[in-house]
Amino acid sequence: MKYSESLKKPSDFQNVYKCGKSCANRYLVMYVYKNDCSFNRVGISVSKKVGNSVVRHRVKRLIREAYRLNEELFLCGYDIVFIARISILNLPYNKVESALLHLGKIQKLI
Repeated sequence: MKYSESLKKPSDFQNVYKCGKSCANRYLVMYVYKNDCSFNRVGISVSKKVGNSVVRHRVKRLIREAYRLNEELFLCGYDIVFIARISILNLPYNKVESALLHLGKIQKLI
């Protein structure tokens, strides 16, 4: 990720969940929290309800790639967590990308 880093610590995820704003659509939930950095930090969470590890990793890769290709559209200085819903299973890339951009527009990050 060029302008972003990834969220790694569970405490960082919990901070975004507790203090951030959320919005959702059919495929994704997005939590956003303002950080004090000049770049975004992105975390992706996929539950075991979505599928086995192969399926979960595929979903993670789709979300990460959709964010990476549209990264320059997002405002800087935020912690962003994407949570995949079960309905994202077997979805093509263009639908995942449009769902991600839709949430970015709702949160006024684009």
